Amino acid sequence: PAAVLKVQGPLAAIANLLDAEYDSVVVQPVQIAPAGEFFALAATVEGLNSIRTIKPGVKPVPTLAIGRPALGTFGAGYPYVADVRAAAESLAADARLAEEAGAALLYMGHGSNYFPSGGIYLQFAAAMRELYPGVLTVIANLEGFPSVDDALVLLRESGTEKVILKPFLVAAGGHVRKDMVGPGSWKARLEREGFTVEPILSGLAEQDSFVRIFIDHAADAAADAGIVLR
Repeated sequence: PAAVLKVQGPLAAIANLLDAEYDSVVVQPVQIAPAGEFFALAATVEGLNSIRTIKPGVKPVPTLAIGRPALGTFGAGYPYVADVRAAAESLAADARLAEEAGAALLYMGHGSNYFPSGGIYLQFAAAMRELYPGVLTVIANLEGFPSVDDALVLLRESGTEKVILKPFLVAAGGHVRKDMVGPGSWKARLEREGFTVEPILSGLAEQDSFVRIFIDHAADAAADAGIVLR
C-alpha cells in the first residue's frame, strides 16, 4: 500500500492529527541515541510549542510533547543511565543466542559523523557485558566512533572465533543489506579476518521487548504533559 511506501514527515503528521481534532499529541522518536536526528525533531516540537496567537492562552497546537530516544537523553527527569540499562535488559535474547552459539555479539549501530554520540553506544555495550558476563558484547557504528576497526581490536584480543552480527537499528533496511552483509560489508571484513559470522537480519523493532521501551517513553512524555493516552 502507498502508506507503506511513503511515510509522512513529522510536521505533516502533526498537522493531520490536529486537522482530525486531536488537541493533544505525543511525538515518540524511534531514534536509538540522542543525536542529530533526535534533536532536530525536538527542535521542531519546541518550535511548534512556542507559537502564540493574539489571544492569551490560545495556541495552534494546544498540547504537544516529545518522548525520549531508546537510550535516553540529557535532563534530570529520567536518568539516561537507567534507559541504557533498560535497553540492555530488553535484549537478553540476543545475549542468550550468542552464548548458546559460543560466539561474541557484535552490534552494528548507525552513529553520527556530526554529533558525539559514541559514548552512549559504548555505555550500552558495557551494560550488556555487565548483565550477560558469559558473552563478549561489542558495538561499532557506521558513522563516527566506535568504528568497525575498533570492534575488530576487541574481537581479536578476546580470542573468539565466531561472531553473531546484528543490527542495532530499528529497521533492517538498506544499511543491513549493503553495509552489514553485502559485498565489501562488515560480514565480509570479519570473514577475511578469519571469523565465522552469523548475521541476524532483523531490526530492533521486531523484538517486542525493545519496542516496549518506545511505548514506555511515550507514556512518560504524556504523563509529564498531563495527557491521558487512550
